[in-house]
Amino acid sequence: MSQAEVQQGAGGVDLDDIETLAVELANLAGAEIKAALGGILKVRYKTGAAEKEAAKALFRDPVSEVDHKVEELIRARLAKQFPDHDIIGEEVEHRPSFGSDFVWAVDPIDGTTNFVNGFPLFAASIGVLYRGRPVVGAVWCSASHALRAGIYHATVGGKLRFEGSDVTPKVNPAIRRRLAGVPVAAQEDAGWETRKTGSAAIECALVAAGLLEVARFASPNIWDIAGGLALIMASGGIVHARAQTNWQPMESFDAPPRSDGKPDLRYWRHPVIVGRPEAVEQMTAAA
Repeated sequence: MSQAEVQQGAGGVDLDDIETLAVELANLAGAEIKAALGGILKVRYKTGAAEKEAAKALFRDPVSEVDHKVEELIRARLAKQFPDHDIIGEEVEHRPSFGSDFVWAVDPIDGTTNFVNGFPLFAASIGVLYRGRPVVGAVWCSASHALRAGIYHATVGGKLRFEGSDVTPKVNPAIRRRLAGVPVAAQEDAGWETRKTGSAAIECALVAAGLLEVARFASPNIWDIAGGLALIMASGGIVHARAQTNWQPMESFDAPPRSDGKPDLRYWRHPVIVGRPEAVEQMTAAA
């Protein structure tokens, strides 16, 4: 689906305007994150009572005061410009326009465990879906190919950009072992050197920029990767998702049924592999 096809199907909506707002929101999130660094944050944990019986599950899902504040600011801004668009956020379950063709998938801080510990690898992800397909992405990253924080962004049919400048991933043929992002870092993984950053959004951005060749995510939420998938597709990468035991090419999110039987993208979760086409094919064959 091209940008023109999306615009025609959506009544002429301008995706460039949507990308501009997505970048604005990612900038807002980045500014709040940077302002909070170095302070003593209020932190709570999502872990439920049943999970607390298992020692491994204790304190695995932190939420800082910044997460909630950033999502509320984003929601307020979206309500002004696109009141008929739906929002799926990590921290707030309210759905302003359930069933809308346009859905904003928002993760105010992806990599919150890193963030609350002061480990400088985290991101803020804004992804826009049209009928389930990622069409716009803006991901503020604490680290980048430019050795500074900034926003990777893209629109379907367009180019990957960093802070407004085109990004062309470069591959050094002299490097025989490229990097792969994986859920659990190991010494080897099908010939790659593996890395675990703790943030699916930042790994998607690094794949799009060519710093990682491929990345595998065990069970991401839609808000973790929606923005990043738009970046990867714009950079020439591909996405595979696993349903049951089979890996299949993925171009859009399919909404699973919730408890009342209605399909809802909020409940989408599947293993995913993203990256250069040949690397994705190699990893799916080995996974």
